[in-house]
Amino acid sequence: MIATNQNHAVSALAVGEFKQDLPLLQNIFSELGWRLFEAHDRRRAMQYLERHQVQVVLAESEMPSWNWRKVLSDIRRLAQPPQLIVTSRTADDYLWAEVLNIGGFDVLPQPLERDEVERVIAAACRHARPPARAASLSAATSIVA
Repeated sequence: MIATNQNHAVSALAVGEFKQDLPLLQNIFSELGWRLFEAHDRRRAMQYLERHQVQVVLAESEMPSWNWRKVLSDIRRLAQPPQLIVTSRTADDYLWAEVLNIGGFDVLPQPLERDEVERVIAAACRHARPPARAASLSAATSIVA
């Protein structure tokens, strides 16, 4: 089990059905004190993301009306875009390279595995949020400038 110093601050939005994997995701997030929100379509997901900040969006690659490329394009327009993790039953090196090359964070094969989910989400959260010291220096720089 991965623990972070800011467990309470870890939040993610799962976009899609996640029929078989949702109970596992809910269990992982509950055990770690993380927050998981769900949206089954673009409208609900974007409404949520415009009102709340999350560090990670988990998106199924096979969503018919809003594929992961469109999800990435939409979340990039947000003031503080979350990291995109794509999940896929057909995950392979080609999908992984494509996701990384156009700005996604990672790919998780489905069915999801507990250890891999914890590791990838924790890494995405560290990447989404700069270390406190860097954030402080950045804030101090912008005040001076």
